[in-house]
Parts: sequence; C-alpha cells; structure tokens
Amino acid sequence: MGDMKAAIMDAAERRMRAGGFFGFSFRDIAADVGIKSSSVHHHFATKEDLAAAVIRRWADHSSTVINTELVRDPDQLSVWARAFRGTAFTEPRMCPCIVLGASSRDLPTPVVEAVRQFFQMCLGKLVAGGFSQNKASEFLSTLVGAMVVAYSLGDATQYDRATVGIVDDRMKDAA
Repeated sequence: MGDMKAAIMDAAERRMRAGGFFGFSFRDIAADVGIKSSSVHHHFATKEDLAAAVIRRWADHSSTVINTELVRDPDQLSVWARAFRGTAFTEPRMCPCIVLGASSRDLPTPVVEAVRQFFQMCLGKLVAGGFSQNKASEFLSTLVGAMVVAYSLGDATQYDRATVGIVDDRMKDAA
C-alpha cells in the first residue's frame, strides 16, 4: 500500500473512530493529509469504498494481533479482553467497527458488509478456539458493551471494571 493511501486511511480511521461514517468527508480527509480532495478520489472512488477499506484493514490487523497474542498466551479470554482494552485506552477510544456497527442500519452496503465481516471474524475465531456459539456471542457482546460504556462515560477504566471478572468460571465454561 502506498504511503499516501495509508495516510488517507489513517486519517479516515481517526475520524470514523471519533464520529462514525457521517463524521467525515473527503475534504476533511484531504485537509488532514495535506492534499486536494481530488487526490483522495484518486485512491478511493467513494466514501463508502474508503470506509470499507478502513474496516477491512482494521479487521486484518485485529486478526493478526489476536493470532500473535494467542501464540504467546493460550488464554483466549485474556487475549481478547486485552486486545479490545488496547482500543479502549487509545484516543479516541473506540473501535471503528463498534462505532459503525451501532449505526449499521443507516450505512451503505459495502460498509455494512465490512463491519459484519469483522464481527463474524471475531465470532469465528472464538468458536475455533473452543467457545460454543452462545458463549462466543456472550463474550464478544461483553467486550463490545464494555467499550461502549467506557466511551460513553469518557472513562476508559469502566472497561476494566466491566471485564475484570471475565475470566471467572461462568465464562471459562466455553462449551
């Protein structure tokens, strides 16, 4: 990926994490990167294409992080909780897939599909790691909900409060 394309995606990701799909325009991205709006169009034909590309990149990165961490620590619960925590404690503190997922009924189809693929990837990895479908859904929902609460309250420590007991017997019973 070219440096300019990556810079455009980085700027879009920052804006999406802070304001969702409707929180940015190509002009905003161009100003952030220091180029003309037409240059953004050179790399991404539409805002939908840009947003979907950002979400796919986020999903690929998240998948790689999870895989790498599971090699170091086979405790899936801890690995996943730490991975999501990493997002909760960064600015602007919200995973772009969660931001967009909450408004997915209002989003263009390519963006909705990219967000769905992210959550399907997460659930698939959890099930492949030994969780039942129900426990995978419960666990992922807990992480996502904890992040939303922490973001809404402007207090990232709320994430820790919500997930501290996540490795108890209730959740360890993955079957």
